[in-house]
Amino acid sequence: HTLYIRNNMADIPHNRLAMFRAERGLSRREVAEAVGVNPQTIGFLERGEYGPSLVLALRIARLFGVPVEAVFALEPFAPLG
Repeated sequence: HTLYIRNNMADIPHNRLAMFRAERGLSRREVAEAVGVNPQTIGFLERGEYGPSLVLALRIARLFGVPVEAVFALEPFAPLG
C-alpha cells in the first residue's frame, strides 16, 4: 500500500484557536504576546487566512496545554457537543 499525501501549498489547516482563546478569556493580544507574534497574526490564523509554522502551532498548543492536533487539523473538526 502506498500512502498519498496531498501536498498543496494553498492548504491551510483548520483550527480551533478562537474556541480555545475564548474558553480561557484571552484576547488576541494576550495570545500573541505569549507565543511571540503580532496580534494580527492571531486574527489571520483564526480566520483561516494564514497557516502557522510548525513552531508557532506547537507554541499555541503548549499555551493551551493541549496536543497540537487539538488546535490544528488538516480536515475540518467534528462539531463539539
